[in-house]
Amino acid sequence: MCRNLSKYALVFLFLALSGLIFLLRNIHTVENWNCHTISALYQIQSRIQSSFIPVGLPTFYNNRTFCAHLGQKPSPEDELEQRYLLDSIAWPGPPPHSAPTALRQTSDPVHSLFAILPTKGGREWHVGDQLEALVQMHDFQGRPKRYGGDFLLARLHSPELGAGVAGKVLDHGNGFYSALFPLLWVGSAQVDITLVHSSEAVAVLRRLREERPDRVFFKSLFRLGFLSETTVCNMCLPPDQQPLCNYTDLYTGEPWYCYKPKMLSCDTRINHAKGGYLKHLITNKEALLFQSGVNIKVHIHASGPDKINVLPPRKDKVEVESSSIKPEPIKLEPSGYYYGDSWRPLGGVTMRQFNESSAITQCLKNKVINMYGDSTVRQWFEYLIAFVPGEGCLFVSSLIFAVCILPCASYPLDLPFIPFSPELKEFNLHSPKNVGPFMAVDSIHNILLKYRCHGPPIRFSTVMSSELRYISNELDGLTGGPNTVVVLSIWAHFSTFPVEVYIRRLRHIRRALVRLLDRAPGTLVVIRSANLQALDQEVSLYNSDWYSLQLDKVLRAMFKGMSVLLVDAWQMTSAHHLPHALHPPPTIVKNMIDMLLSYICPGKKKTQQK
Repeated sequence: MCRNLSKYALVFLFLALSGLIFLLRNIHTVENWNCHTISALYQIQSRIQSSFIPVGLPTFYNNRTFCAHLGQKPSPEDELEQRYLLDSIAWPGPPPHSAPTALRQTSDPVHSLFAILPTKGGREWHVGDQLEALVQMHDFQGRPKRYGGDFLLARLHSPELGAGVAGKVLDHGNGFYSALFPLLWVGSAQVDITLVHSSEAVAVLRRLREERPDRVFFKSLFRLGFLSETTVCNMCLPPDQQPLCNYTDLYTGEPWYCYKPKMLSCDTRINHAKGGYLKHLITNKEALLFQSGVNIKVHIHASGPDKINVLPPRKDKVEVESSSIKPEPIKLEPSGYYYGDSWRPLGGVTMRQFNESSAITQCLKNKVINMYGDSTVRQWFEYLIAFVPGEGCLFVSSLIFAVCILPCASYPLDLPFIPFSPELKEFNLHSPKNVGPFMAVDSIHNILLKYRCHGPPIRFSTVMSSELRYISNELDGLTGGPNTVVVLSIWAHFSTFPVEVYIRRLRHIRRALVRLLDRAPGTLVVIRSANLQALDQEVSLYNSDWYSLQLDKVLRAMFKGMSVLLVDAWQMTSAHHLPHALHPPPTIVKNMIDMLLSYICPGKKKTQQK
């Protein structure tokens, strides 16, 4: 009997050891998988539970107030400001009716027309005048629209002169729109009107923003030893689906949640990543409102000439007597315009051209530049790294006791030189590509350039949890001073959330900036605004220019009156002839960098000649 038990024990021991070896080998494989992948154990567990709970896609309540209670309750003053901001971006929509509007009754850019209105003195325009074009929208049946709410873009440009300026669009609420342009250069000027979205499409976008903030979802990997699990995360998660891990920031109160892993604890979270985009958000009928080449960013034709010739300024400008009956004309205040493909700001700032890398180096000398935000400001970091010079040579002349720094190829072969690297060189922090954080150093000129992405929501591939930082907390950690530059860009990742979420985030950043400028008044703060981008149906539902426009208006209002400077990326992309892109092309980026550097190193003001 004992002999048989001993035999069975050996068999059981052998089987147990074999199973353990097999498990360890598979766990080792799991350990080496990329952080994006769910472990084999969790996949098996998820398959078992798949018939009860969908894996990977969150279930969400269509309730616009769900996100509102998250985070700290705003003070009465904050609530008042929030109401003011929401009222300021209120958008007119189609008249209320029971049935959704059919496509044939929605705005059609092909049937719509615009006309340049004559001036009081006929059809003669001078620099300093204002040009007005009247737009009338029609539906696909050719019938005039009777209500407003269409999202239109207007631009006045001259391909021959490389000139362009963004226009202002006024919605009259009856299917008519006025596009107003300042006349800023002598020569030809052509009007360009574009329908971005119909009013019916905007209504769909507004509903998605309020009711489906989960349409971009996120995930985090949890790991402890050889075990790992992945769960869905977001700023808004239904609490009754499964237990939540609360990652609300202790300092700002910014909320963030993940579903608790089945086997691991909440403190084993190691990263944050974009999970994906929810599909089937709109009906087939609504999808017809978002057709590339049909009703997304399609040009509207003119009923007559679309060009004018602008003459030099009038020598003796005739003042027209004001009337109590006629309203005051709309005063246009563009931030700038293009001429010769170069941006010319109109806010009293002298725009300098930094065409040589040495000029950039001299401007940034002894400076620490801190860039925080999304990939559109990371693009600036990458531009500076690429543009500032590469390797050079140091030549010491024993005859004239001079030290020169020039490219190696420019030195005569019979003269001695020492190769060295004076460039702004990126320091390898072993950060994920396109994620960061990044840092570049020029030790010779004492330049430090840093970039860090803002805290969640961030739609990058994978960010380590230890590197998730909120901008306001980072600003509180800065000493500041006259050699410190802060550059902010935060907009693109907030388009899927209610505007209240964006207001709350900007409020925290604004308070941190007030603290920074109080303790270090010489700190230079530059904010990059939102920009236009290429749109199709899918991009429109998550990152439409309409969302960006709404956020951009909020950003400008919240920082108005503060000691901060603005790089107007919205007008710089709207006024240029190049196609819109989330990451603007190099020509536009160069103008943005020149604007930034002009803020850091302002040119000497020219004395006015009498």
